[in-house]
Amino acid sequence: MSTKQPANFPWRVYWLLFGVIVLFALAPILSALFSGLLAEVNGCTLTEHDMHPCVVGDMEFGGIISFFFVLSLFALATLPLGGGALIVWLATLIIHRIAWRRMQKAKTQ
Repeated sequence: MSTKQPANFPWRVYWLLFGVIVLFALAPILSALFSGLLAEVNGCTLTEHDMHPCVVGDMEFGGIISFFFVLSLFALATLPLGGGALIVWLATLIIHRIAWRRMQKAKTQ
């Protein structure tokens, strides 16, 4: 006789999606923070309107650091999109959880 274990709710999938949404929404801000930190540690000037030379080790990274700093403007799009995606994620999670619980109750009866 084999007794089937009830299936577990797929929390792992929902938490993975949550992490992807949050990472997408915060990516431009994280890139700006990282470039600002890199410029500060190496004593470089960082502005959003001009590129300044920044030598890290033996390589010049001024253009790349400035580029990633200016990418923070994409946060104007990714933050609202991420917020909307989180609302959809939460609604889907609630509906799926309620349906899953009802299905589990129906199987036991």
